[in-house]
Amino acid sequence: MNLQRQQPKVIRQALSAKTIAIVGLSANPLRPSYGVARYLLDAGYEVIPVNPREQEVLGLTCYPDLASVPVAIDMVDVFRESAAVAEIARQAVAVKAKFLWLQLGVISDEGVAIAEAGGMQCVVDLCTKIEHRLTT
Repeated sequence: MNLQRQQPKVIRQALSAKTIAIVGLSANPLRPSYGVARYLLDAGYEVIPVNPREQEVLGLTCYPDLASVPVAIDMVDVFRESAAVAEIARQAVAVKAKFLWLQLGVISDEGVAIAEAGGMQCVVDLCTKIEHRLTT
């Protein structure tokens, strides 16, 4: 793993994003994705739920994939299994997102390679909520 992905500078740049698409965001308040999304909303981010199994999360319209999101996306925050990351990275590159953030336990060298080849910066195996709390 490229340690530059975990450098504070890259993390701070990623957290300067305004619009965050959360892939795998669940409407279940007991799921980590829900708590992180609630925190990011409260911190002033525009959160966009992406999950084909949900219609609405936290009062926000949920989209089935990144291509369906009607606004520009700064960061793609991934709460999916590692095996799904390569396809998510392809979608993130296609919509010209700037950052791919893989949550705790989500690690995909292939997905990171796809994202980086597409000009994105990546953060791997860290939580946006925790890192935001540490940097603010």
